[in-house]
Amino acid sequence: MKFSSSICTGMSILCAIFVLGADNAQAFPRFFGKPRPKPSPTPSGPAGRLIVQRAPNFGTDLSIRLSIDGKKVSNIPRNQHYGGVLAAGRHVVTVLALPNTQSRRPTSIALTVKAGKVYIFTATWEGDRLLLRPSDYYSPTTRANR
Repeated sequence: MKFSSSICTGMSILCAIFVLGADNAQAFPRFFGKPRPKPSPTPSGPAGRLIVQRAPNFGTDLSIRLSIDGKKVSNIPRNQHYGGVLAAGRHVVTVLALPNTQSRRPTSIALTVKAGKVYIFTATWEGDRLLLRPSDYYSPTTRANR
């Protein structure tokens, strides 16, 4: 009798956890796995789109840390890209190859976003220097945001 009441109590607790909803993913990651990232706010008003992709020969063991206006927005691993929306206006886009074993400095570009425009950049190497090159071609890969 004691065993069946323990099972009943345990099942009641588990049912309560699942019934309370998806917000419990934050509180109970062991039961729900990793919490889903919260979407970044989309700008209100005029906006453009930014895509940052990797050159095919960028490096299999390297990822790219992407920051916009000094805020880290994504790490871009192999076979992935960043795609996001930026408010119209001037922005600074910065990339850094990780792991940064050679203490390289980040590469930054100034970008003036115009409403409705799409800006595609490819991260590539020129010698041992990381560059962001404007590109007309988008190579479909998995989105790496967050």
